Amino acid sequence: MVQTTELQPEPIVDERNAEPFRSDPEVSLLDLLVVLLERKRFIVRFVLGAMVLSTVVSFLLPVRYEGKTVLLPPAQNSSIGSSILGELGGALGSLASLAGGGLLKNPSDMYVSLLTSRTVEDAMIKRFDLMKEYRKKRISDARKELERRTTAVAGAKDGLIRLTIEDSDPKRAAELANGYVEEFRRLSASLAITEAARRRLFFEGQLQQSKENLTTAEEAMSKTQQSTGVLQIDSQARALIESAAVLRGQVVAKQVEIEGMRSFATDNNPNLIRTREELAALQAELDRVAGSKQDVGSDINLSKGRVTQAGMEYLRRYRELKYQETVFELLAKEFEVAKLDEAREGSIVQVVDAAVPADRKSSPHRTLIVIGATILAVFAAFFWVWLGNRLGLAFELPENRQRLRVIRGLWRTKPKTV
Repeated sequence: MVQTTELQPEPIVDERNAEPFRSDPEVSLLDLLVVLLERKRFIVRFVLGAMVLSTVVSFLLPVRYEGKTVLLPPAQNSSIGSSILGELGGALGSLASLAGGGLLKNPSDMYVSLLTSRTVEDAMIKRFDLMKEYRKKRISDARKELERRTTAVAGAKDGLIRLTIEDSDPKRAAELANGYVEEFRRLSASLAITEAARRRLFFEGQLQQSKENLTTAEEAMSKTQQSTGVLQIDSQARALIESAAVLRGQVVAKQVEIEGMRSFATDNNPNLIRTREELAALQAELDRVAGSKQDVGSDINLSKGRVTQAGMEYLRRYRELKYQETVFELLAKEFEVAKLDEAREGSIVQVVDAAVPADRKSSPHRTLIVIGATILAVFAAFFWVWLGNRLGLAFELPENRQRLRVIRGLWRTKPKTV
């Protein structure tokens, strides 16, 4: 009986160092350098091909020129109206600041938003026929292309607005940049943007309402004169009525001012406390002149026994007429001051640097494109050579070859149907 001995497989041995071959050989920088030098011809060809391709692409890209304009938004400072409020002496002067509203933290941001608004962009598209220029069938697509070529930035330090637009023609780029400013001015003409414009619109509406009330009071006064036959009153009553009318106008305006301040000020706000004290003083003076009661029959400090019923009716109408006249005069003064402020501010924005045709292109930067593509190609070639080397070493192992055959078999095998 012959006894057989089972042969054990010998380990794979590296002939250079007589050590078992490792599946994950350690790679040093010298090994990587050796691999790169072995594939240096491939690397050089790959990099040269990328350089040639990037050069061709850079010359095929459309040439663009920039049109630049620099704008100066109006300063948000105190106006003429704010400086003469004390001279007017009336509480309606405080309404000017209420109508103007609070100042913006950065007004330039608002002007940038208006400058690039849809209304301005659509006006630009129609004015310069940009749908045909950009080869777009929809105005929304032309608007997106215009937005892609336009940049508007507000300077954080100087507050200036810099608008830049790109086009293939330098002259057209300058025309587009200047056209932006013109279309923005047309839009701003219909908007109350500045403090003076807001005050003007506010007092314009209030003045119109006061004018209607004054007309109604005048008509009522005329009817009273015709029905009662009373044409005038003595100088003492006239002086009391006129004083009471002025004080009533100031009291009403001060009350409106306090209601406006309550929306943003607490009860401990010094300005609110001061305004309340002023209102109390005006109210006390009105009570002294007109009487403490506020009904229509005791608005002036006169003895009813000395005035007939017809005379009392005349006094009521005369009092209302003088009150409406006082309010109308105060509003008219504020309205004129607001118009002066708006005229002083002039245009909504001032052009610091108008756009002129550029003397050099803004894009493409061919040198940067070629250099960037070359550097990227070098890294891509190195990575490709390193990856190929690592994969080659991995698939030299018998167990990895066996796994690869199993993967191929599974890939070629058709899935079983249930």
